[in-house]
Amino acid sequence: MDLKVSDYSSDRSEITPRVEKVIILGAGPAGMSAALYAARAELSPLVITGLQIGGQAAITHTIENYPGFPSGVHGQELSELFQKQAENFGARFEFDSVTNVDFSSRPFKVVTYGGVLSSETIILSTGAAANKLKVPGERDLTGKGVSYCGTCDGWFFKDKQVVVVGGGDSALEEALFLTRYVKSVNIIHRRNELRAGVILENRAKSNPKISFTWDTVLTGIVGDKAVTSVMTKNIKTGTDAEIPTDGVFIFIGHTPNTDILNGQIVLDQKGYVKIDELMRTNIEGIYAAGEVADPHYRQVITSAGMGAAAAIQVTRFLEEQEN
Repeated sequence: MDLKVSDYSSDRSEITPRVEKVIILGAGPAGMSAALYAARAELSPLVITGLQIGGQAAITHTIENYPGFPSGVHGQELSELFQKQAENFGARFEFDSVTNVDFSSRPFKVVTYGGVLSSETIILSTGAAANKLKVPGERDLTGKGVSYCGTCDGWFFKDKQVVVVGGGDSALEEALFLTRYVKSVNIIHRRNELRAGVILENRAKSNPKISFTWDTVLTGIVGDKAVTSVMTKNIKTGTDAEIPTDGVFIFIGHTPNTDILNGQIVLDQKGYVKIDELMRTNIEGIYAAGEVADPHYRQVITSAGMGAAAAIQVTRFLEEQEN
């Protein structure tokens, strides 16, 4: 979910808010699942989708580890199924982005480009965004050889040479996927050992299409209309080098989308929303689910499970308030 921060307008705050029982911020697997469960509880939840319905799952070419799809399922297709199922039970989706929130008192206030809303309960499922290298050429060549999703864009690099930046599970998973199409994958990692799980590491090291460049960082990405090479520096020797490549796939972690919270919700040391085992944040009535609160697993199924749990807790909370 693409969220932007703006100053809270006193003029706009005078607008009479549209009252909702449950507002869900974000329409990834967590938000969709929360919408389904809240809708089945007859809470008529409102989902503010942000600029991308489906979250990161929607831009994944094939999801092979979500139960019920023996041959895998396209991320966009799964997202559409999530949405349709939630809507069938009464969930409502608004293609809009949040500009600010006020959680200082209940009912909570949510300001979007389209208006002002209020609700007794909020589910935060704003997800996380891929981290950028922030090197010369990266921004200009994004979509022209620079990618943050191998499963989305791998097909476009058939029989070409690419580099993958990173050394964790995501980097290796995507590198292995890319070998279906590309001629070769050069994994560039700033350390001399990987951070990925043993099974993935063994698979990568035994794959003849994959090679490694250790103790190295990217300092720039070169190209005009398309990527032609990357500039690198060995952090131990200080040696600069230029490596020809047709594509750059960057997997150096994610940053949770929490800017919009403006310090009103407690975050952990990594910047993720801090929740307890019941998906509760530090503010009563506000829950969080999915990658915005999950620094560990970041899977479609775990995000969906967290969304379901958050909606169940919201239902119980509202029932308690009525009694």
